[in-house]
Amino acid sequence: MRFLSLALFCAAILTSPAAMAETVPASQTQIQLSFAPVVRQAAPAVVNIYAQRVIAQRSSPFADDPFFGDLFRNFGQVTPRVQNSLGSGVILSDDGIVVSNFHVVGNATEIRVVLNDRREYDADIMLTDEESDLAVLKLRNARDLPVLEFADSDAVEVGELVLAIGNPFGVGQTVSSGIISGLARSGIAVGSGRGYFIQTDAPINPGNSGGALVDMQGRLVGVNTAIITRSGASHGIGFAIPANLVAQVVAQAREGRTRFQRPWAGVTAQAVDASLAEAFDQRIPEGVILLEIHPDSPLAQAGLLRGDVVLTVDGAAVNSGPEMMFRLAARGLGAEADLTFRRGDDLLDATIALIAPPDIPDRSERTITQASALRGLSVVRINPAVIAEYNLSPDASGVLVMELREIAARTGLREGDILIAINGTAVTSTDDVVKLAAEPVRNWQIEALRDGRRVTLRFRV
Repeated sequence: MRFLSLALFCAAILTSPAAMAETVPASQTQIQLSFAPVVRQAAPAVVNIYAQRVIAQRSSPFADDPFFGDLFRNFGQVTPRVQNSLGSGVILSDDGIVVSNFHVVGNATEIRVVLNDRREYDADIMLTDEESDLAVLKLRNARDLPVLEFADSDAVEVGELVLAIGNPFGVGQTVSSGIISGLARSGIAVGSGRGYFIQTDAPINPGNSGGALVDMQGRLVGVNTAIITRSGASHGIGFAIPANLVAQVVAQAREGRTRFQRPWAGVTAQAVDASLAEAFDQRIPEGVILLEIHPDSPLAQAGLLRGDVVLTVDGAAVNSGPEMMFRLAARGLGAEADLTFRRGDDLLDATIALIAPPDIPDRSERTITQASALRGLSVVRINPAVIAEYNLSPDASGVLVMELREIAARTGLREGDILIAINGTAVTSTDDVVKLAAEPVRNWQIEALRDGRRVTLRFRV
């Protein structure tokens, strides 16, 4: 009996608040008692962000009219207006590197960051990436700051406990708890992001954007970015950008990049659904089928062909195009990735190099400046870098419309059109466009590809 009493006494000491204050929870019992040790470790590295941006607003008496509002949308005087945004961020280095959402700080003219201990800093934008909805900031004259460490977001599992830390509705730093409720959410678009997300039921509300989703070791699992809601309040369906991708974005910011560069795959891919799985004689639908592949693509160089079905990247299953691209982006430029793919009845492996899209052949950008119906037209030769930049099909070629100003803006052409012919003469280079634009013609005819469809524009000058 004396031994039992001593054991109970020791257990009480080990689980007492004083003992737990020293470390993060080491057992499920400790977690059930309190999240306080995790919060105490992680919360100081989560900051409040106040951003201002100046936007142009057109004052029009027809602005709210259901008919004339669209008809006179360019009517009225343009005046600048200051727009304020509120969000959160996560400190990732003791000298002041902070990650947040693009929709919180993108295009901001003034950014103020407030720490949990009330210290305040001005911040500058180092890198932005609207596609992933991430932005990296650098606090001015900051040092000895608290830092969150990265967790391996590929290792998290559905059902794991997590905490969401941020500044919802501007009320001050707030912590909410929940679990990882889903992985590989890539068939949706949330916030500014278009990609791959971790889903959580930890309540996330306006102002939480850019805050931390942390595990029970106080490590960063993801950056909270958006919720699905009909009322504006949290309904337990929130999304976070995985920490592995965040780490690559921050690494490129440290290298001096201002835009995040993803590895180039040079393919278009489609998820294998039930009907395709039946056609491929697969027991269950899995993988992504390559529909188009650029001849210079790293996948083509590694021997993959159109019609191959990619099953895994570095051992992780991929079941959508965005998920495959996330796996490559999380590996980073300069690395390699191991693919497993199916060709017919054969299961094959390949190793691909993760490279930036080659900017060759030369873009040969040209702008029409002479007196012409096409004055103000800027064009560029299509190469892999242009394909990636403008999200074109991997088999795209020819000359792309890059910008339309002055007279060219009234021709009916649109940015992103691929020129086929001008006045019956085929266009194969940007020099062709410059030459054909100089011809003294009254009746013009321009043929172009727009969203995969052939269009013909006719006008008289």
